[in-house]
This record gives sequence, structure tokens and C-alpha cells, in this order.
Amino acid sequence: MILTPEHLVIAPILIPFITGALLLFVEDRKRHLKAGASILATLALLGIAYELLEISHASGGRIVVYLLGDWPPPFAINLVLDRLSAMMLMLTSILAIPTLIFSLGRWHKAGLHFHTLFLLLLMGLNGAFLTGDLFNLFVFFEVMLAASYGLALHGSGLQRVRAGLHYIAINLTASLLFLIGVALIYGTTGTLSMADLAVRIPQIAEENRMLLEIGAAILGVAFLIKAGMWPLGFWLPTTYTFASAPVAAIFAIMSKVGIYVLLRLSLLFYGEEPGGGFGSQILFYGGLITIVFGIIGVLASQSLGRFAGFSVLVSSGTLLAAIGLTQTDITASALFYLTSSTLAISAFFMLIELVEKEQNPITSILAVTMEAFGESDEEEEDEEIVGIAIPGAVALLGISFAACSILLAGLPPLSGFIAKFAILTAILNPEGFGQGGTIVSAAWWFVALLILSGLAALIALVRAGIRIFWAPVAALVPRVLLTEIVPVAVLLFMTLALTVQAGPVMRFMEATAVSLHEPESYIEAVLKAPQAAQWRTEAEE
Repeated sequence: MILTPEHLVIAPILIPFITGALLLFVEDRKRHLKAGASILATLALLGIAYELLEISHASGGRIVVYLLGDWPPPFAINLVLDRLSAMMLMLTSILAIPTLIFSLGRWHKAGLHFHTLFLLLLMGLNGAFLTGDLFNLFVFFEVMLAASYGLALHGSGLQRVRAGLHYIAINLTASLLFLIGVALIYGTTGTLSMADLAVRIPQIAEENRMLLEIGAAILGVAFLIKAGMWPLGFWLPTTYTFASAPVAAIFAIMSKVGIYVLLRLSLLFYGEEPGGGFGSQILFYGGLITIVFGIIGVLASQSLGRFAGFSVLVSSGTLLAAIGLTQTDITASALFYLTSSTLAISAFFMLIELVEKEQNPITSILAVTMEAFGESDEEEEDEEIVGIAIPGAVALLGISFAACSILLAGLPPLSGFIAKFAILTAILNPEGFGQGGTIVSAAWWFVALLILSGLAALIALVRAGIRIFWAPVAALVPRVLLTEIVPVAVLLFMTLALTVQAGPVMRFMEATAVSLHEPESYIEAVLKAPQAAQWRTEAEE
């Protein structure tokens, strides 16, 4: 048997599926065995994702199609690898390893089948990024959501169960809308292959176009719920706040699934239409409103968990607005921002749990009470505290907190600043986005909100940092495990690497954006994909 890239494309789905299924037969008491198997599986996924990234970027951009069942296109159920899907696979794998290692501290013991649920979540994510048809997108979407339901409830607790049940109800509604939208699209076009839909949609008869657009709109609402666009994302801050730290960290990539699908389908189906395509204005203005909502939530948050949840909404709003502008250079900058913000938010969710170990349970309540009644205005001299060294764990957490603050606020010199600067540069370029050499008014609103969101994050994080590290009411020296701090450090190191390698990474993002805005090569590669006998002969030659 000759192994080719076509065989490798299905590996990110099979590895977590097979490993997760086998772990169901292992007694839950053998947690070390389960943890070892899960880590090996995620390490294998990272290696395969890197190889697929190299393949997709080779020879000016290669598109690899895997035909499940070896049926000819467009009837085949296919998996498609291009730069965008390879990038998302790589990002998912990079997040998976630190979050899984972090969970070994205590969370993987807090309930049954944690490792199986985690691996099935990875299977659903990888499948959603690779699939080339809407039906299997629905299948992988449901696998991802089913696993996320168990993970959202993992660890029990009244608040977590309440938030988890709300999350389940909302996402079941999204799944129903997804199914209705897919049915309407299939009824009007007769196909669910994304590439085939791109060919057939412009040819739809005028009397059927209204039904097609209703189906596309319903499908879009399902993904906007997952992306967290206002007012559909009201569930997100609460769910992410009360989820366990490693679960919230891996959930940071889940909101990007909706962003990924909207970006993929809007440009594939409607990208060449005047005005940027179907629903582009809704995405843009909905993204701006989501940023405003996220800014208000960030400033109003009294806990770091809710701050992180609203930061996810700010990130989603920024990406939605960028997608709505449908400009190649803005899309490239948005992809860089997606990578940087996902890494930063994931690291911050895990850091929150470590930082909160430093405080007594009533510390935040006392701090807010003292501020409200002015008790903290009185300065007390205490010569004994002068010269006392800061514990190493507190110093390490403080450095990590400062790095996350810089990333989330978009301050130099880290990747958060580069991402926002790239978006602003693309927006303020009259040749790329302006009309008649001038910047349109909507672009100025985006610029203002992008800057304001960074300022709001900075204010909220400085306020929290002072309360936690500078003047805690009754601070405790936290006991931080190596398996807990190393994952945070790894993700922060990845943002540093993203900063140092910003040039090559940005060129990759630009090439990805060009291929998305010119989908002809994607359509041709899928519809003309060779069957097994053909590519086996080519490989042998």
C-alpha cells in the first residue's frame, strides 16, 4: 500500500475517534493510562497537522481531496485540505496539548470519560475544518457539540450545571436551524457539496432564489449563534465563565468554528456578487454591535472569568466585522488576529484558575466592599512588610498575567498589537477598501471600536491586576503545579513565536486570503478530484 497525502487527510479525524473509543473500555480508575493515551494522540495530531500545513503550502498552494467511499465527485463525501483548513487544524492541535496537560492537575479526575469527550471534541473540530460538504459539516458539528455538552458539565456544581443546561438548549436550537437550512438548500440545488453549490447557486432559477436565500440565512443564524454575534451570543460569557479551566481554554477555538464556516461559505458561494456577497452587511454591522456589547461586558465584569468570556465576544465581533468587509488584505489580517487572540484567550482561561488560588474565597467581595465604602482610602503604615520578597509563584503568575494583558489589549510588542495594527492598516488603505480614494464612514467606526476595545481591556485588566497582585485583602501564596503553569507558558511562548515570525506568518495568511477570495482552484480541485485508482497510479509513477 502506498501512502499519499490523500491518506493523511483523514488521520486528524481517525486518531482522536479511535483513541477516544478505545478509552471507553478502560476503567476510569486507570487515569494515568488514559492520560498517556490522550497525550500521545494529541502529539500525533500535532505532527500530522504540521505535515498537512507543509503540504497545503507547498508548490504555491496545494489542495488535497480525499473521496470517502471512492465515489466520483460531486456525489462523493469528501474531505478537502487547503491552507485555511490546515491552519485551523494546526491551531486546534497547538491548543489541545497544553489544555490536556493542564487538566491532569485535577480536572480529568472530576468526572467520568473526560479524555474520551476531549478527543471526540477534537474529532468534531478537525472534521468540521476538513469536510467539503454541508451534510458532513452537520455531522461533525453535532459530534463536536455532543462532546462539548459533557465537557461543559464536567466537574458538576450548581452554577456549572445551570450554565451548561442553558448552553445545551441554545446549541440544540442552533442544530435544528442548521438542519432546516441544509434541507432548504438541498431542496433548491439538489446538492450539498460546497464546491458543487458554488457552481450551481448562480444558475438557480429566479423563482427558487428566495427559498435558497432563506435556507442560507437560516444556516447563517446557526453559525452566528456558535460565533457569538449579538444578540445571539448572550449564552457565551456565562458558559465559559463556569466551565472548568481546561474546558474553557479549548472552547476558545469552538467559537471560531462559526467564524471559519461563515468565512468559507460566504466567499465560496457569494464572494463575487456586487457589494461583497449575501449577508456581508449583516456580518459587518453585527460584528460592530458585538464589539460594543463585548466592551460593555469587559468594563462591567467583576470577575476574571466573565472578563475572559466577554473578550471572546470582542474577538468574534472583530472577526465578523472583518469578514463582512470582504477585502483580501483585511481577511489576511483577520486570520492573523484569529490565531493570536485564540492563543491568548486560551492561555488566560487557564491562568485565571491559577491566579484565583492566590486569593481567599471572600477576597473579591471584601475588595469591592472596601472600595464601595471608602475603607481602602485610609493608608496604614506597616514597616514590617518593607523588603519582603515576592514569592516565586506569585511573580511567575504576575508575569504571565502581564503578558496576557498586553496580548488582549493589543499593546506592543506582542502579536496582539501586530494583529490589530495589520487590520487597521488594511482598513485605512484607500486603494484596498476606500471608495474613490477615500475611507468610507463604516471603516472609521470599525477603527474606533478596535482601538476602544483595546483600551477597555487594558482598563479592566489593570484594575484586576491591582486588586489581585498589588493590594490583595488577604492574599495566599498559591500552590502552582508544574503541569498547570507550563501549559500557560507554552501558549504565551507561541504568541511570542508568532511575534518574531510575524513576516512569514503574515505572508501565509495573505496567500490563504487570496485563495479564499479566488475560490476557482478550490472548486476545480474538488470537482475534478481523481478516484483511488487514478491517484494510486500517479503515485506509483
